[in-house]
Amino acid sequence: MKLSLQLFCLLFISVPIFAQRNPDSTYLPNIHGIKFYAYGNQLSYPVIGPGSTASLELHFDDLDAKIRNYSYTYQLCDADWNVLDLSPLDYIQGFTQNRLNQYRVSSIAQVRYIHYQAMLPEKNCVPVKSGNYLLKVFLNGDTSKLAFTRRLLVLDNQVPIALKITQPYNSQLMRTHQKVQFSIDKGKLNILNPQQQLKVVVLQNYRWNSAVTGMQPQFMRNNIYEYNGERDFLFEAGKEYRWVDLQSFRYQSPRIESIDKTNLPMDVYVRADPQRSQERFLMMQDYNGGYYIQGSDVNNAWWQGDYAKVHFTFYPNSLPLFAGKDIYIMGEMTANALNDSTKLEFNEAKGVYEITLLLKQGFYNYTYVTKEAGKKNSKPETAITDGDYWETENSYTVLVYYRSLGNRYDELLGMATINSKFGTQ
Repeated sequence: MKLSLQLFCLLFISVPIFAQRNPDSTYLPNIHGIKFYAYGNQLSYPVIGPGSTASLELHFDDLDAKIRNYSYTYQLCDADWNVLDLSPLDYIQGFTQNRLNQYRVSSIAQVRYIHYQAMLPEKNCVPVKSGNYLLKVFLNGDTSKLAFTRRLLVLDNQVPIALKITQPYNSQLMRTHQKVQFSIDKGKLNILNPQQQLKVVVLQNYRWNSAVTGMQPQFMRNNIYEYNGERDFLFEAGKEYRWVDLQSFRYQSPRIESIDKTNLPMDVYVRADPQRSQERFLMMQDYNGGYYIQGSDVNNAWWQGDYAKVHFTFYPNSLPLFAGKDIYIMGEMTANALNDSTKLEFNEAKGVYEITLLLKQGFYNYTYVTKEAGKKNSKPETAITDGDYWETENSYTVLVYYRSLGNRYDELLGMATINSKFGTQ
């Protein structure tokens, strides 16, 4: 059974590690259940201030169930997530890498694993410059033996941001898109060339693969820069995320079709998901693509929660539907990745698209998106799979990066988040 699990895990790492460049990547097939978030809130994004300590939680599982020597470090990147050629001593105070010493052998769970966790940053290894960082977890003190990487934002909040969500004026977009308008106050920043020194990035639900960037301010007056161009920072609104409740594998939650415990890991079949692009909009509470680890029948899901092979099915209204396009399942549970491990395969006999993921007990949000086949940099779209509706509840985050003259890195000096339904957060 253990060999079967190892073979199944290998299905999730189908691209050589040297080809993977997504900052949120998993490099070892035995690593699952990665969560990296602000202390006490599994649905939050990892953001800290320069010099902050013990304000983030890191969790992950090694399904080989062998105690290993995992370490971590931080690597500073520019605003586009390109790794900078700087010494770690320039941006890390203390040791440039640390060992992950807190682990626990799983109990109760049928699938065996070692659970690792840490409170980060630790006092002896602290990022001290603001900007984009990679958290890199690796084996045996060798940074080339990566287990996984995750994004981390270090914010030195100096730039106030005023933002709002509006309905586009364009009649072709007003029912399907949402527009982010905002202004920033540069204060005492010495900005001589905004195009070179200033960069703003806007994220929808913290999805970097659909980020909008490269826009310039429409107006500049005194210290205020206005970003409100008619066609700037437009986002497909999508639809509320789909969900599946996996908090128990003993009982079937409403969206579970069946559970087969013949094999290990067990097989969980989610009720087939219909194409929703022609359905009318229905407001539902969701977590904007997030997920949390939790078990209704265990005391502590971090080391008692079980794993299952979870089978998802998407059925289109008509065929052929996705000519020239690939379809992916997307959410935090897949690190919002668009690769072979998240691409659905078409089952001709059934006329449906299918994918199987190895997931831990918890509650999951997800969506289906399409992407132009063979075009690496094309953005994911929900128009065909789910439709786009102006009324959809989404979260938007504005990031402001600044590079002073002669500096070699981009400082993250402003950040603000707003919800399209509930306002600023």
